[in-house]
Amino acid sequence: MYPTPIAKLIESFMKLPGIGQKTATRLAFFAIGMDDQTVNDFAANLLTAKRELKFCVTCGNLTDQEKCEICRDESRDQTTILVVEDAKDVTALERIREYRGLYHVLHGTISPMEGRGPDDINMKSLIERLMDSAVEEVIIATNATADGEATAMYLSRLIKPAGIKVTRLARGLAVGADIEYADEVTLSKAVENRQEI
Repeated sequence: MYPTPIAKLIESFMKLPGIGQKTATRLAFFAIGMDDQTVNDFAANLLTAKRELKFCVTCGNLTDQEKCEICRDESRDQTTILVVEDAKDVTALERIREYRGLYHVLHGTISPMEGRGPDDINMKSLIERLMDSAVEEVIIATNATADGEATAMYLSRLIKPAGIKVTRLARGLAVGADIEYADEVTLSKAVENRQEI
């Protein structure tokens, strides 16, 4: 229906997560309406990010240096590591400015259904970090999915014998949520993680 160049551009946008046919078409038409300099800058920024970003050698977070900014910051609490599934999770947690410890990015979860085991994610380097440091607590912040829960349980069983405290982020009702619309798992976790007031 469209000329080949725009059809290929639409296909490219559709490869992005959460972008369907309609959104991809809208983005493609918007992009061809941009001036050449803006398109060149966009393409250059995309290539630069792809070429220059790498994973921190310590925690696995995205960085443009050998170690990420968080791992280089000696003022952070060196006795706590918060384990997340993805580098995007680090950004989300940093926005709240409540946590001042270190991170470890797994780059996924254990997923038997998808054929992904402990060796397929960034778990071995976490265990090595724990052996070579004074970490007292590992906070597991994987998502509340079957794979996230399985990964959390596996990590807990692996870490606890070393005498390191293992905790999990609390689960429950979101602020402003109505109880009547919450699912059973969320309500169960809310009751389980209740706090004294």
